[in-house]
Amino acid sequence: MSLKRRDFLKAASATATAAAFGGLGFDLTPARAFAYALKTADTKVGTSVCCYCAVGCGLLVHTNPATGRTVNIEGDPDHPINEGTLCPKGSSIFETTEQSPRVTSVLYRAPYSDKWEEKPWDWALARIARKVKDVRDASFEPVSAKGQPLNRTRALASVGSAAIDNEEGWLLQAMLRALGLVYIDSHARICHSSTVGALAECFGRGAMTNHWIDLKNADVLLIMGSNAAENHPISFKWVTRAMENGATLIHVDPRFTRTSAKADIHSFIRSGTDIAFFGGMMKYILENNLFQQPYVAEYTNAPFIVSEGFSFKDGLFSGWDPAKTAYDKSSWAYETDENGVPRKDPALAHPRCVMQLLKGHYARYDIDTVSSVTGIPKEKLEQVWSTFAATGKPDKAGTILYAMGQCQHTVGVQNIRALGMIQLLLGNIGVAGGGVNALRGESNVQGTTDIALICDNLPGYLAVPKASWTTLAEYLKGATPVSKDPMSLNWWSNYPKYMASYLKSVYPEPDLETAYAWLPKVDDVRIVDYSWLSIFERMSQGGFKGLFVWGQNPAGGSANAGKTRKAFETLDFMVNVNLFHNESSNFWRGPGVDPKKIKTEVFLLPACISVEKEGAVVNSGRWLQWRHRNAAPMGQSRTDGDILLGLWKHIRELYAKEGGAFTGPIAGLHVDYETGGAYDAAKVAKRLNGTFLKDATVGVQSFKAGQQVPGFAALADDGSTCCGCWIFSGSYTDAGNMMARRDRKQDSIQEALGLFPNWAYAWPANRRILYNRASTDNAGNPTNPARPVIAWQDGKWVGDVPDGGMKPGEKYPFIMLPDGCGHLFGSSRVDGPFPEHYEPMESPLTVQPFSPIRSNPTALAFAHEPKAVEDPRYPYVCTTYRVTEQWQSGTMTRQTGWLRECQPQGFCELSMQLARQLGIQNGDKATLESVRGAVTVTAIVTQRLQPMTVMGRTVHLVGIPWQFGWMQPNAGGADSANLLSPSVGDPNTGIPETKAFMVNVRKA
Repeated sequence: MSLKRRDFLKAASATATAAAFGGLGFDLTPARAFAYALKTADTKVGTSVCCYCAVGCGLLVHTNPATGRTVNIEGDPDHPINEGTLCPKGSSIFETTEQSPRVTSVLYRAPYSDKWEEKPWDWALARIARKVKDVRDASFEPVSAKGQPLNRTRALASVGSAAIDNEEGWLLQAMLRALGLVYIDSHARICHSSTVGALAECFGRGAMTNHWIDLKNADVLLIMGSNAAENHPISFKWVTRAMENGATLIHVDPRFTRTSAKADIHSFIRSGTDIAFFGGMMKYILENNLFQQPYVAEYTNAPFIVSEGFSFKDGLFSGWDPAKTAYDKSSWAYETDENGVPRKDPALAHPRCVMQLLKGHYARYDIDTVSSVTGIPKEKLEQVWSTFAATGKPDKAGTILYAMGQCQHTVGVQNIRALGMIQLLLGNIGVAGGGVNALRGESNVQGTTDIALICDNLPGYLAVPKASWTTLAEYLKGATPVSKDPMSLNWWSNYPKYMASYLKSVYPEPDLETAYAWLPKVDDVRIVDYSWLSIFERMSQGGFKGLFVWGQNPAGGSANAGKTRKAFETLDFMVNVNLFHNESSNFWRGPGVDPKKIKTEVFLLPACISVEKEGAVVNSGRWLQWRHRNAAPMGQSRTDGDILLGLWKHIRELYAKEGGAFTGPIAGLHVDYETGGAYDAAKVAKRLNGTFLKDATVGVQSFKAGQQVPGFAALADDGSTCCGCWIFSGSYTDAGNMMARRDRKQDSIQEALGLFPNWAYAWPANRRILYNRASTDNAGNPTNPARPVIAWQDGKWVGDVPDGGMKPGEKYPFIMLPDGCGHLFGSSRVDGPFPEHYEPMESPLTVQPFSPIRSNPTALAFAHEPKAVEDPRYPYVCTTYRVTEQWQSGTMTRQTGWLRECQPQGFCELSMQLARQLGIQNGDKATLESVRGAVTVTAIVTQRLQPMTVMGRTVHLVGIPWQFGWMQPNAGGADSANLLSPSVGDPNTGIPETKAFMVNVRKA
């Protein structure tokens, strides 16, 4: 008998029902089966992907063909990741789709009005287009004071969106840049931008190195800066699979959570002291000779000799300029030979080789000092360090999982750099069960970064043009890395091909130089000056006239949310695209706000929910998965693609009729993405993959103009190919939509690891484990034969797609880095080549023991905003977090009754000791206050938080979820926790520091 998994799950569910009610004397199994059959009878069944976190769980969507509405949404049992299971949020998508108070008509708030008005789509889009054109034309900057081409406007900004598909997001960024916007940012900035900045420096790409299923292959799992069991519940099934196979789980976190409850080892840590912990671990690994010597010597830059001018003293690296509060990084270079190749000492003994500098740097991080700063007892430190360091052997693998607890700090990039360095020392990169794995919290936040709804990249991580790069040739010279080492593949030497193909994807008609000129340019300043915190700082000073908010809620999700809400009041207009009302679209009638004093015109445009449209999303493991349209748009809602194309038609018509500033990119932008008068996601997906614009021969294969390119190796630098995002090339070829594949077929190597290479598509090149050539020796033999990722057999690689297809030993394995080796020494970060402990911008300490420099000297901060440092008015450390049943700022989940019933209101957690000290009992109302604002919530008194001894004093932690807000539709709801958090950020990426700041707590 052959039993399909779906049938098995149905049978198992029926059996469970019978077991539950069998003791009552009757059998409900037939009734239950009949009820289920009635519900789904005569429905059309399609597939989709969950719209919540980036695990990327598969869905089955049952739709009534007569009404076009869904009648049931459940987990897809065929999907390799979730295998039919869903978390509470995924299980509630049906209710969110069909039974929640979605906005289904266009709403308009006139200046100084206290109410919404319903408007027709054409009226709203025409008015938005008029306002955009008027502001753009009045503010357009064709050249700088130096005469450099700029072709931009700084009076318009856009924030969001990880809530839309790749194709829609790519179209949005293309339109924004055609308008000349340079202030473009999204969810990616405030969650995982530090991941990109760190992992790209460590390994060459800013993405999760492995994937969800691969977690099962680990021997030890360190979860630090994440509560995976609650915030990525389906990911945790692969953690438990590893534990069933004998793996050890370590959880290091300021709180004891559901993840902690499942862990073999749990340790509390003071929030904001991760680098002290990691620095001590590196010292422990090095002193005890626990690193993988061959791996480190051959595959990392540990042997590289650094310039004589490099130094570190008193908390500062060489090149510090106090006037500019920035480093001159010239002394951070390698010493090179007469051919320009970095000098090396394979013995790792030279006093200026990276290995010796690393040992010297972390010599200060002794266990006593680390314990004193982090609050972790010494015996617990040694237990955690020794357990994880035991994976530094060829036949072992350790993985590190993290999320916002590492990212959202003024040292967020360096936190994650430290994770990468530890994994390089232990040889855990490129191997099955290894890696540094970022747990992303939005269904397409990875895709949003890939297609560049951010200020610092073009799609595929191409650099944003600077004002000083006045021509395409100057751009390519400045952006393309050069390597003189013949062993380095230096894949970014292909930069000209990818840039030319991108230019042709947006502007196919003009020559490459003209297309480049049409791109807006940023000033030669810190890129973070264009990022999230800087946008709202500039907005608060009246720097913008108009703002797009696309599928996001900055009034709840932004650090220092009170500042953000006040900044909205300075705008002439705001366009908010969303499924629901939220605190951002309704800022003009929020607490303490008089609508009659608010001039901002607000347009609330109703968007389709995910199951009502099609397109691809990228999960944390880089899987591009195609979501099919299963239901009709509800009411007057439209897909984001249709909204964009409709708005662009109005903008283009205005410019065609009236002329205006710099019309070339307006008229020249390629927007032929409709079929039958409606947005066609497949057309955009094909453009992202890439197309031959002329007949071409690649190797021995010939292609005609109009054919899809087979992969990025076929792209050219002469304008004969177009490709919207080179890393997606291969995802939609002449063979069809690779992202929609649902084939579970695997060979023996792939099956053993759970690679599923024929399910969906993974960028780049369908590779499932990045840097996998580091899992083999120079003869192509797997260093762990029991868990091979790839192997050289009969003159070819088998297993996963190799990271670089050359023969064994021909090139270094980290092909995206110019020197080909993993970076223990990372000279491209603005705050230092080695992670160094600095206190959070707000902390209970005015001094710290590692150096005289208290906080990151290069951090993004605004001098006029006060900070609480060892301030008796704000004596407690506060951290923000999420809960399982709510999501992000709560825009969707607070409107979903099933989830609201599970987690109805805002709360804070405090230890039993602190509660006694403050006279607060469980269930009391408590007010949290910072220098920025106050929030009143319900107090939960718990042992999940514990006081810590830090530098000889007792330090208390308070925790508060940030997913609630004043628009919450239930009694007792609280406003956003982000009214408390500071607008300070990491200097590399600008990500806000919302995981460690100071508050007071009192009984309300």
